[in-house]
Amino acid sequence: MILRTHLLDNALIADIQLKEANLSNAEQFKTELHSLINSGNKYVIVNFEQVIYVDSSFLGALVSALKLAMNNGGDIAVVGLNSDIRSLFQLVRLDKVFKIYTNTQEALTGA
Repeated sequence: MILRTHLLDNALIADIQLKEANLSNAEQFKTELHSLINSGNKYVIVNFEQVIYVDSSFLGALVSALKLAMNNGGDIAVVGLNSDIRSLFQLVRLDKVFKIYTNTQEALTGA
């Protein structure tokens, strides 16, 4: 399992349990996230707090899940990005696609 999940208010919090989010675990991440969305979770908050490195294949899996969520009337937010990962999101313009928050509480309130 890559994701550890729990419900909080109206959201499903999905904590990534990896230090390096890369090609070797991107497909499993995508499968787990798709399963959560297909189970009826409308608002998923993906927590990157433990992640120190992410590559394009993992980001592709995240984008795929967002597309599925939006097609099902839902959304995905991301929290806990370190400065390097936040810079990567900005470089590839994913900061324009995802709602990015500092922490879970901000994501729950939409701050």
